[in-house]
Amino acid sequence: MHPGRWRVAWEKLLAVLLVPLLVGCSDQRMSYDIASSKHSLTLIRVQNFFWERTANYSVVATRMPDCMRRHEMGPGGADSKVEVYAPGNDAWILKQGKRMFVVETRTCEGFAKLDGEPEGGLGPLQGTFQMRSGTLTFVVAPKREATEKAPATE
Repeated sequence: MHPGRWRVAWEKLLAVLLVPLLVGCSDQRMSYDIASSKHSLTLIRVQNFFWERTANYSVVATRMPDCMRRHEMGPGGADSKVEVYAPGNDAWILKQGKRMFVVETRTCEGFAKLDGEPEGGLGPLQGTFQMRSGTLTFVVAPKREATEKAPATE
């Protein structure tokens, strides 16, 4: 075989062997529809390589047609869950392990990292963004059953 052909064959083989390393990037998005798809929170999870134990997270607050804004949450565990709580007034608390953020959907501008749990509490759990079988999903929290039963009629 001609030396030039060996080089071409070697380059093709090297390219085929490197493909699995290049396809390791994962960019996944999942939405929690608050009232409809026009009023939602969308979590974006980007993991550069499949072997990394961290991913970069951001959230998009949307209330169309009035506002939409992306906010960076920064790096977190690749498989960490992000819980969504509703304290009220179109504010949402995102809890990822020990990290907490507040985001609002009135103007979609407000976003801040919280140092601790707010005085009034987190509000009811709405659901959790989590990885299931390699796919980012949103699992709706079970609805609370009524704690008081209606009075019996005679």
